[in-house]
Parts: sequence; C-alpha cells; structure tokens
Amino acid sequence: MQFEEKGLVTGKTLMLLPGTCCDWQTNFASVMDAHAGKYHLVCVNYDGFDGSGSIFPDMISITEKIEQYIIDKHGGRLDGALGSSLGSSFVGQLIQRKRVHIDHGIFGSPDLDQSGKLAAKLQSMLVVPLLTSFTGSEKKRNKTRQKLKDFFLMSDEAADRFMACFAKFSPESIRNEYYTDLLTHLEDDIQVEHTKAHFIYANKMGVKYLKRYKKYFHEPDIREFDMQHEQWLFGGEKYAAPVLKAIDEFMAMPV
Repeated sequence: MQFEEKGLVTGKTLMLLPGTCCDWQTNFASVMDAHAGKYHLVCVNYDGFDGSGSIFPDMISITEKIEQYIIDKHGGRLDGALGSSLGSSFVGQLIQRKRVHIDHGIFGSPDLDQSGKLAAKLQSMLVVPLLTSFTGSEKKRNKTRQKLKDFFLMSDEAADRFMACFAKFSPESIRNEYYTDLLTHLEDDIQVEHTKAHFIYANKMGVKYLKRYKKYFHEPDIREFDMQHEQWLFGGEKYAAPVLKAIDEFMAMPV
C-alpha cells in the first residue's frame, strides 16, 4: 500500500481513492491541483497498484489497511473521503464498518454492483480479459484510444495514461480487485451519526444507479450531472468545474 499526503498542511483532510485498475496519479491527475489548493490530501494506491510488485488481495483486506492508516496518522477520522468508481466501494465500507469516522463520504458516480460468488466469477472471467486485451497490439490500442476519446471526451494524453494502467498492473491484481468488489456488499439504508453520504450522479449511466444510491444510504445528498461515468475526471473543464464546486460544497456542510 502507498499513502502520500499532499496539499495544504492545515486544511481539511480529503482522502482520494482511485477506481478499478488505477493509481491516484492517473485517476485524479486532472483535478489534483484544484484539490491540493484547498485540502490536505491523503492519496491512496492499493496493493497491486502501488508499483511495489505486490498483488491486490481483496477489498476487505485493503479496507482494513486504509482504516489502520487513518487511525495511526489521523486519529481515526477524516473530514472527507472521495472515491472514484470502485474507490467509492471503499468509502462505503469505511462508513459502514465504523472503525473510523468520516464526516463526508463522497461517491464519484459509482455503479456499486454486488453479486454472489458464481456471478462474480463469471463476470470477472469475461470482463478482465476485455480490460487487458487492447495492450497486445498497436491496432487494438488505437481502437481503444478512440473509444475513450469518443465516450469520455478524453484527450490523447489522458487516454494513453489511462490505458497504460492496464498494461503495467498484474492481471491477477485486476481480477482480484474486480471479483472481490462484487462480493463486498453494502447494507441497506446505512446511517452513521455525523456522517453524510454525497453522490455525484452521472445521469447518462442510467436511473438504476440512482436507485442503488438511495437503497444503500439513508437520505443521501445526490447531485445530478449531465455526463457519463467519471467524465468529470477525464473530459475536461466543462465537466470538472461543476463537480469540483459540488465537492467543495459537500466538504463545507455541517454534519
């Protein structure tokens, strides 16, 4: 595991938790300066995605390491934790397990998929090869780059940086991360005193995800944006600016 603290020394603490097969350097590259100018950041890279040669074990083992870091380095509490996609699963677990306290859990347009073991195994068998197949040839990389540019409105540089993650990290770590995320369930109607759950809802993902947010958390604060999944992190200022404004509003709210 890798934890790196950046930004303001005395600002509110905001933990950044990257999504599937990403390190924080890639996932939050476009918004890092904006966050660092306002908050004391705790940036996390999970086992298997930290450049150490380790293998990602499972979601709960990683959650326990994050909890221990928060306890050891921050007295068991953070002002906020922002999860990108799969990183939101960690935010949910940190809130649900109550070993540490987070004032503001910020969920970055997650899918929050959950399933049983058989379905999770079948999905990981199908999806993981697709996630890594484009690394094999220049033709496939070019095709994937264009898809990322069309879907997320990524620049060439952002698309190449994103694709590089799937080439440099172990397929075993990617498989374990994807598989165990499906098996790491959230309870219904989670409610923790003095903790607020905030959701960045990308409405182009579909209404079923909105229903999940309301199912798992008690009276969540949901902000709707006309964008694709995580487009605010990869699609430029047009999408990033209103989401960053909402995050600042979340962090300023009383709990």
